[in-house]
Order: sequence, then structure tokens, then C-alpha cells
Amino acid sequence: MKYEILEESTVFNDYFKIKEATIIHDRFEGGTIKVKRKSFERGDSVAVLIYETDTDSFLFTKQFRYPTIHTGDGWILEIPAGSMEEGDSPSERAQKEVSEELGYQLHKLKLISTFFTSPGGSSERIFLYYAEVTSEDKIMEGGGLASEKENIALIKITPSEVKQKGILQCVADAKSLLALQWFFLNKAEV
Repeated sequence: MKYEILEESTVFNDYFKIKEATIIHDRFEGGTIKVKRKSFERGDSVAVLIYETDTDSFLFTKQFRYPTIHTGDGWILEIPAGSMEEGDSPSERAQKEVSEELGYQLHKLKLISTFFTSPGGSSERIFLYYAEVTSEDKIMEGGGLASEKENIALIKITPSEVKQKGILQCVADAKSLLALQWFFLNKAEV
């Protein structure tokens, strides 16, 4: 199957970008189809499910997320995450985000998966990691960067609390749901 981009331009360029393209691509039944599509250019991101072994707790962030206000109060629980910057490796960015948001240092990261968040409209891929820490690994305050106007709280929840409440009652964020499902399927002995 083949495609050809006939025309592509940036139609919005601010904190995020939106591109628009005219494309011809093959059809499964034969022949081609010409379409016009937009893409929210988000870039790649990282996210880390952190399990603190000595407290038997997952480490979550809680912060205000403007796009969620129409279906909730705006504050959501999620695993630490952030956008990659030019020159970053995914593992380096994961460590930076965890330090900035929660104040923990990570020693070893396990890549769970890399996936598109919403491939019908966004270019964003997430590198999803798992890490284990102890309370001794909290070496900084955390809370986010003042320069980015972040205000992030650290929330600890045990695996048994998550099981008791149900994953869907704990988090409404896709990357966090995927990470927790992975944990309960692969780390049940913890």
C-alpha cells in the first residue's frame, strides 16, 4: 500500500502545531482515494508508572488539566509524564519529568510500550516506562516547574486500593490505565 503527500502546510503554529495535508493513498479494494486531513502535531512524550517498594504504593501526579473540565472538575490523577524536547532520549526525558514533578531519582527504567495516543488526529507517541523506587529516592521537592506554571501534587495509592476501587475509578487517563493494566498482568507478585 502506498501514499503520496500532494500538499502539506502548517495551519496553526503556537504552543502546538496543526498541519493540513492533501494525500492520495491506495484503497484496499484497489485504486486510490484523495483526502484532506489535519494532524495535531504534539511530538513524542514519555510517561512512567512508578512503584515505591517500601511503601507498597504507586506514585501519581494530580494536577489541573484544562481539556478535562467539561466532564469533570479539571484535576486528574495520572502517572508522571512530559513532552520530549529536541536532543532528548526518551529515558533521559522520563528521568527529568519524574524529578521535576515528583522529586524522585530513577535508577532503572523498563520500557513497557511505545504507542500513538490518538492516531486519527494526533502525531503524539508515548514511550511508556515502569520503574521501582524507594522513599529514599525522593531527593528533591518536586511539584513541577515554576517556569512552566506547573502545580503538581504527589499522590500515593497502593495496588490493593486500586484493585478495590477499580482501575477506572482511580484514573481517567489512557496512559495511566495502560500502565496499571500492564502492572496487574505482569507484576502481580508485588
